[in-house]
Amino acid sequence: MIEIDIEKENKAIAQEYKELLRISYQTLSPTDKKLIRKAFDVAVDAHKEQRRKSGEAYIFHPIAVAKIVASEIGLGATSIAAALLHDVVEDTPMTVEDIERLFNPKVAQLVEGLTKISLVQKDLNASMQAENFRKMILTLNDDVRVILIKLADRLHNMQTMDSMAEYKQTKIASETLYIYAPLAHRLGLYNIKTKLEDLGLKYTEPAVYNDIVSKIRETKEEQDAYIKDISDVLKKSLDSEGIDYIIKGRPKSIYSIRRKMRAQNVSFDEVYDKFALRIVYKSDPHDEKFVAWKIYSIVTDHYRPSPSRLRDWISSPKSTGYEALHITVMGPKGRWVEVQVRSERMDEIAEKGYAAHYKYKNGATEESGLDVWLNLLREALENQETNAVDFVEDFKMNLYSKEIFVFTPKGEIKSLPKGATSLDFAFSIHSEIGIKTRGTRVNGRLVPLNHELKSGDQVEVITSANQKPTVNWLEYVTTSRAKNKIKNVLNENTKKIAEEGKELLTRKLKHLKITISEQVINELVNFFKLKTSLDLFYRVGIGAIENQQLKDYAAQKSNSFINFFKNKIKRNKDTADDDIHKPVISSNYDMLVFGTEHDKLDYKLSPCCNPIPGDDVFGFVTINEGIKVHKKDCPNAIGMQSNYAYRIMSAKWIDSSQEEFKAIINITGMDVLGLTNQLTRVISNNMSVNIQSISLSTDAGIFHGQIAVIVQNNTILKKMINAIKKIDGVDKVTREYRT
Repeated sequence: MIEIDIEKENKAIAQEYKELLRISYQTLSPTDKKLIRKAFDVAVDAHKEQRRKSGEAYIFHPIAVAKIVASEIGLGATSIAAALLHDVVEDTPMTVEDIERLFNPKVAQLVEGLTKISLVQKDLNASMQAENFRKMILTLNDDVRVILIKLADRLHNMQTMDSMAEYKQTKIASETLYIYAPLAHRLGLYNIKTKLEDLGLKYTEPAVYNDIVSKIRETKEEQDAYIKDISDVLKKSLDSEGIDYIIKGRPKSIYSIRRKMRAQNVSFDEVYDKFALRIVYKSDPHDEKFVAWKIYSIVTDHYRPSPSRLRDWISSPKSTGYEALHITVMGPKGRWVEVQVRSERMDEIAEKGYAAHYKYKNGATEESGLDVWLNLLREALENQETNAVDFVEDFKMNLYSKEIFVFTPKGEIKSLPKGATSLDFAFSIHSEIGIKTRGTRVNGRLVPLNHELKSGDQVEVITSANQKPTVNWLEYVTTSRAKNKIKNVLNENTKKIAEEGKELLTRKLKHLKITISEQVINELVNFFKLKTSLDLFYRVGIGAIENQQLKDYAAQKSNSFINFFKNKIKRNKDTADDDIHKPVISSNYDMLVFGTEHDKLDYKLSPCCNPIPGDDVFGFVTINEGIKVHKKDCPNAIGMQSNYAYRIMSAKWIDSSQEEFKAIINITGMDVLGLTNQLTRVISNNMSVNIQSISLSTDAGIFHGQIAVIVQNNTILKKMINAIKKIDGVDKVTREYRT
């Protein structure tokens, strides 16, 4: 057993406390210092019996978290106090009420938020990680500082994982790469993001990590000399222009080198831009932009720039608040080098994220990028029906995605994630505009709703009061905001059709001498192999369940009733149920398709979560066993998606009532006055049919027409064809089959 020198340990604790006050980013008043001292004393006392797995006193952990909060994130006394106390409620008898009584409601609220994140109960129907994350994001509604302190906590845990079991290291590291690193990136904490990514790689791919670290050490001397060569050239010109600046070399993070090696399928030696040069200059706010472009001019006088790799985040800052000029130039020995140009203010924002952003805010009424982001986040949280894994996937996509900047017709600039479509743009303006979008113009040209936007595009949205979203729209958008709004409208539509379907089903069953009841509805749901009564009523409403199918149900119900008396002694209840529940629904419901093209591929259902038709699923490409299908809330889903994202395939069960199909109808007849009007009226009166194209012509009194329609199933199409046949003058209506 290791003997502990208590006196030496107490001295080290006192030293850490002094260091905490010294490195604080914000100027601490005597009141602030008093608050921090009190929090420190309470934490030391509360944790006095606790030790970490490494054997050191537990109090070193909250002090380390407080130091990260104070210096790297740059928060003030309230947050530093909350960081010191963040584990007190979870690990000791002290309560949130005790903290409020000893300190103030704000400190208590932050500690309570941090405790809630730690104490998330496992939901058996969803991934623990996803539920944890959802819970954490919900705390953003209260105070963003909870998340910032949690990031500091996670960083210190990652820095001190050596004494943990290997499986725990892998789990925590995967979660860090999957959730916490993107979150730090989105909050503008680039230093913390880089550290989290590098440490994540250290524990998920230790051999790769160690190999890159050793190679960086080997090439350090050579790289330092290379950076010095460039710096010496630039210094002469910068000095002659009287610019106050510093130049520093910044090696690329280990994680980003690994990402580049994997993405470009190259070795370490073949990754050229393994470091960047950063020029940080002093300037008053008025001249910031002017000085930045002056430095750009000096750099490009000496080294040839790559125009396609110029990034101007000074004119259009990232939504994280990040501002800088990034210039990629051809340096000595034919190597590309990235030169970053930032003012001291921009550098602080890049290092400290939003804490620095607030410091430089002009007036309390100006809305910061963080406020805008939090408002968008709250909108995403409105849709509570989304399961946890979907929530994480949507949220993470919006966290990690790079940004594009597009313009409204009036020239206002809008930021969207890379890959966003013209329909995403419509929803970003306002959800009411989104759901009424009839078409979009990009740079004056009419484009499809799924047209992918590029930076600099000017987008105009054409709306119509009669327009409604369709299921296909979910394939046209990438942002969670647009997806949630479309789902909400589709759900309302479904409920409306289901209400009509319920009335229709009641009448149809009455004809079959069956009175509708809860038991009958449950039997029908099982008979048609559905999930809910809403599915049943919806299918009846759109005509997907025909009269003959209801007659089959009635006959089976009658037979099973007679069999009940015939086999009263022999059979048990379960076998009768099996008779009633015999499925007769189209086998399309069981079909699994992959990717956006809905490819039909060979697959196996994974035994770890046993997905069944109708479950939300995804495909995972294995090395030896082809595609394995997992439920989206499978316990293994997060791990696979965080570590093997490139092997994941989107997949879904085709549900015949929710899919839409194209059909081409040929019509011939006599050219009767008003025939065209009647024809379009008959088609448009049917709620479930959309006309895709129409071509009509007459020749010597004979009428020819070809109409392409989008329908949900064959039943609806047959009804429409029968209605067209009844129009005066129509002779023949046929459906065209194209091979």
